[in-house]
Amino acid sequence: MTAKFLLALFLLVSPDEAVHNQLARDIYKELIEINTTQSAGDTTLAAQAMAQRLKDAGLPEADVHVLGPNPRRGNLVARYRGTGQHKPLLLLAHLDVVEASRGDWSVDPFKFLEREGFFWGRGTTDDKAMAAVWVATFIRFKQEHYLPDRDLILALTADEETGNSNGVQWLLANHRDLIDAEYAFNEGGESEIKDGHYVLNAVQSSEKVYESFRLEVHNAGGHSSRPVKDNAIYHLADGLARLSRFQFPAHVNEVTMAYYGRMASIYSGQIAADMRAVAKNPPDRAAVMRLSKSPQHNALLRTTCVATRLEGGNADNALPQLARAIVNCRILPGESPAEVRSTLIRVIADPKISVSPIEDAVASQPSPLSPEVIGPIERITTQMWPGVLVIPVMSTGATDGLYLRNAGIPTYGVSGFFEDVDDTRAHGRDERLGVKQFYEGREFLYRLVKAVSS
Repeated sequence: MTAKFLLALFLLVSPDEAVHNQLARDIYKELIEINTTQSAGDTTLAAQAMAQRLKDAGLPEADVHVLGPNPRRGNLVARYRGTGQHKPLLLLAHLDVVEASRGDWSVDPFKFLEREGFFWGRGTTDDKAMAAVWVATFIRFKQEHYLPDRDLILALTADEETGNSNGVQWLLANHRDLIDAEYAFNEGGESEIKDGHYVLNAVQSSEKVYESFRLEVHNAGGHSSRPVKDNAIYHLADGLARLSRFQFPAHVNEVTMAYYGRMASIYSGQIAADMRAVAKNPPDRAAVMRLSKSPQHNALLRTTCVATRLEGGNADNALPQLARAIVNCRILPGESPAEVRSTLIRVIADPKISVSPIEDAVASQPSPLSPEVIGPIERITTQMWPGVLVIPVMSTGATDGLYLRNAGIPTYGVSGFFEDVDDTRAHGRDERLGVKQFYEGREFLYRLVKAVSS
């Protein structure tokens, strides 16, 4: 038997589907094995490799661009021409990945490995699976001579994980015409497996606002053999202890109300009742208190601020002249970062502790839950995974979607790459994605793009 038919037999798919899976796997492997970390990697190499694949498939050279302000941090933008009946659709993924040390992993993070039913490697979930699928989808469309009713734009970007000097922000500022679209599909929507069962396919249409604050106490210091009560470290520690006991008030918005309203049908008993109770405005206070015991629900229901870094003093035998902490906040959409700072100052309750934003927060309005977008996602999800619900979500993390939303391009995080909710490894050790789940996500995204461009 040929390798093509063996793969088809293993996956229980048609020979044609096996070919599409193999193409996506080959692209996936190539991307994983190109190191695209900030420290030692090069997104330009990955962008150029994908650009060559697209040109080999028949995309005109004039429609394929590798560009950026930094030689090692290139972005790929490619356009698949349609009839122009509708405004373009932007397909976004990022090429850069977080750092990974070989000594911390059980496998080589930059060697694509298939083992135990998983694909292993840095970026397998965040975000090279989506990048590989978008490229494979463009190539498949060329092979099928598909003519969409709108242009399709592929943007594989740099610096989503590592900074804001490049990537989507740079493209919007310098080449808006290349990526301007009616709306965009991006990462950010989690597809969840719980206890071996597919339970939900999430659509991220909103995300919390990232803002870090620097807390500092300055002091004259002195000799440690003659300690005084006015100690910079003690001031800071007491302020942080007060912050640790504080909770911001709970609020719900359109997205979280829809999320809890639909999630209630997955659960039963008290937790289902609580979800229905918080899917109202205002939410039931007792239900909020019970759900808030879960870190996940606590983060969805309120702004959170948590100490993440700490430093102080300059010698073992000297009283500290400086103590500093970083407090990272994830702010609900619609809440003011300035008000969050004022709340921190009030809660810390020590005039000797200064509270300064490290950089300006970037807020974005939620993307509307448009039937034009949500409808096809629900329909294809039902076709592929009967009984699995489509759930709108507000991401507690951050993606480049916020910059697109601020530029007037509604953005929806959706992937179809299902992962065990109790064993997600993005940014962590031994990152991996299920083989079956990768191929399912490939088919889901192919069908989705076709559904909204035909």
